Amino acid sequence: MTTTTSTSPDRVGDDDPTSTPDLGTTGGEPRTRGERTAYVRLELRRTLRDLVTMFFVVGLPAFMYVLFGASAGYSQESAGNGNVALYVMISMAAYGAVTATVGIGGMAAVERMQGWGRQLGLTPLGDGTYVATKAVVALVVATLPILVVYVLGVLTGAEGTAVAWLGSAAVLVVGAVMFALYGLIFGLAFRSEAAVTAASGSLVVLGFLGNIFFPLSGFLLDVARFTPLYGYVSLARYPLTEGYVIDTEGGLVREALWMSVANVAVWTTIFAVLATWLVRRSRGRQ
Repeated sequence: MTTTTSTSPDRVGDDDPTSTPDLGTTGGEPRTRGERTAYVRLELRRTLRDLVTMFFVVGLPAFMYVLFGASAGYSQESAGNGNVALYVMISMAAYGAVTATVGIGGMAAVERMQGWGRQLGLTPLGDGTYVATKAVVALVVATLPILVVYVLGVLTGAEGTAVAWLGSAAVLVVGAVMFALYGLIFGLAFRSEAAVTAASGSLVVLGFLGNIFFPLSGFLLDVARFTPLYGYVSLARYPLTEGYVIDTEGGLVREALWMSVANVAVWTTIFAVLATWLVRRSRGRQ
């Protein structure tokens, strides 16, 4: 009599980040959808376990919203389909979401140092599945700062139409995946934990160019339109502002919706292609 031993997907990798996931194969691909889901659960568990990082990812944008939005004297002034508090709330939630997702992508550098990439190379897990898993985890984690900042907005007088609230939240969550890929590029391109620092540092610059911290005008605004964070934030604000942007002189500049959509689509494609290529290059070196 032959005894068959099966491995539960819930035990994939257990709690050891350097253990090899049990991914059965059928034609060279993960055997079941359950096993792919188990790998996503493993990545989520590892990410959410870092409570210190999660505190700053959620706490910093919340503090910035209270400081620059809720407690500001102009917070109740009208802004498009809502008020200034809602405008600032969307901006800070965007910054929190991309900070979270860039950090997740940058953690790939730490994984490489621990030999995680080599372990994955011994499994049938495809390069596309690896990148997609990072994106899914980032999507889940990005909802945390967005949720906290939006709840603070409700409690502190942020006002707007239902479309402004729901539309902006949807764009923030889905669009944040682009920056998981951005962080992943840094994590795969560098060979040390400095990748996370480099990615986060560049994000501050992109935040200024993205019109998050203060309004731009003239040449800087022209340059900013071609940066990834500008398109993401503009698209998130669109349900509130309908494309109008305040410049440094207090005037209004109208941004066409298609420009923001094109910006996000092009940068997402660029990041996805680069990330996949770097994953394959990393596998080849191991």
